[in-house]
Amino acid sequence: MLFNSWEFVGFFLVVLGLFFSLPHRFRIYLLLSASYYFYMSWRWEFGFLMLAVSLSNFYVGRQVAKGKNKGWWMVLTSTISVLPLLYYKYGNFILDSVGDLSGMFGKPTDFPELQVILPVGISFFTFQALSYSIDIYRGKIQPEPSVVKFLTFVAFFPQLVAGPIERTDHIIPQFDREKKFDLSEAVAGMKIFVWGLFKKVVIADRLAMYSDTVFTNPDSHTGPTLALGTIFFTFQIYCDFSGYSDMAVGIARVFGFRLMQNFNLPYLSSSIAEFWKRWHISLSSWFGDYLYIPLGGNRVSVPRWIANIFIVFLVSGLWHGANWTFVVWGGLHASYYLLEYIGTQSLNLLGLSHWIKSLVYRWIKVPVVFLLVAFAWIFFRANSLDQAFLIIGKIAAWQGSVWWGSSAITSLLSLALIGLLIAVMLLQAKGWIGIYYQKSKAPSWVSFIAFLGLLLGISLFGVSSNAFIYFQF
Repeated sequence: MLFNSWEFVGFFLVVLGLFFSLPHRFRIYLLLSASYYFYMSWRWEFGFLMLAVSLSNFYVGRQVAKGKNKGWWMVLTSTISVLPLLYYKYGNFILDSVGDLSGMFGKPTDFPELQVILPVGISFFTFQALSYSIDIYRGKIQPEPSVVKFLTFVAFFPQLVAGPIERTDHIIPQFDREKKFDLSEAVAGMKIFVWGLFKKVVIADRLAMYSDTVFTNPDSHTGPTLALGTIFFTFQIYCDFSGYSDMAVGIARVFGFRLMQNFNLPYLSSSIAEFWKRWHISLSSWFGDYLYIPLGGNRVSVPRWIANIFIVFLVSGLWHGANWTFVVWGGLHASYYLLEYIGTQSLNLLGLSHWIKSLVYRWIKVPVVFLLVAFAWIFFRANSLDQAFLIIGKIAAWQGSVWWGSSAITSLLSLALIGLLIAVMLLQAKGWIGIYYQKSKAPSWVSFIAFLGLLLGISLFGVSSNAFIYFQF
């Protein structure tokens, strides 16, 4: 059941009507039932997988809080949580990698391929459930007494399949607060939802028509065409993923809940470090809290710190997919981060710290950072490392003319939509258009006209009801 489908519209309206019709004490049961129905509409059996992961973290959390053998309890719940992820998402990747490694030692092994279907959003609900147990282990939170509330926290349907990855102490207290229907909040939520829907079905899905064709068969395309396809994919993945986050935030807000902000204009970043504070914020903070800091963060020797940076980025890459292309993508960002750090420290040593803070320096770096991120997306999108290097080689050679797709008008419209997106991002950066919970400087009548314009754009230029890219992660 996709957000960008009429099936979801019907589901949403029914759940919304029931939610505000029921007494407060019954609403949590409605949300739990609706969330499991929403998830099991893809494949019903995977609902039991999510239930098992949730229950293991809930009951182990209680044991961890008692303080006796809590390390072993954490090993148990981590194993129960991570094993399904390893099997469904990484099983074939592990077998193929072992087979390739054995072949390097003269004993090639060809393992049979596992016939598995990846459960939608398994990485998201696994990380969300695990954060609960880890926070109890650290003494950051106390165990949640209600299993129903905890199950609802893990399965909460607006952010279930593609985030943002929430924390217990942010969402569960919101279940306890009685909510009355607030028209202004509902309108604000729907505006966020419609903007996310516009980014998905008008921009992302239209860009996908070109980028998917180019990346599916790069041998048949020229360097300039592959470069344009890379730029299109750079904006496609942003509009696709941030569009989902916008819709999730908007839906939750209509119900009276506030999810965390997951994107904050990442393509206006002037550094790689800033980019990762603005892109997929919930995942970046998750890896920071539960991987980088336990590894020692930056409170270790320089070689160890460098290793920590690479570990976090490589794991982040692998989280996105079971392919070496994602590992290389993560490694590239780790290299960017470290080289940027070295460059910044060098400028400081040379007494040029004032230059770093200048507006000119920032706006020089913004396009540079964007191009570095776009280059890394080649590995993220390519089907294999060989294909990625083929694309890079063709772009570097820069031979031939640009292919404008099946329709030059469609491709030009795509460029115009990218221009519109950039204009909106700049207005958001200046505060004229609010982001999530920020108030807009623009008059209300301008906001209303823009809202109608988005609806008109969706009806005229909406392309499809394609699944969201991050559903596969």
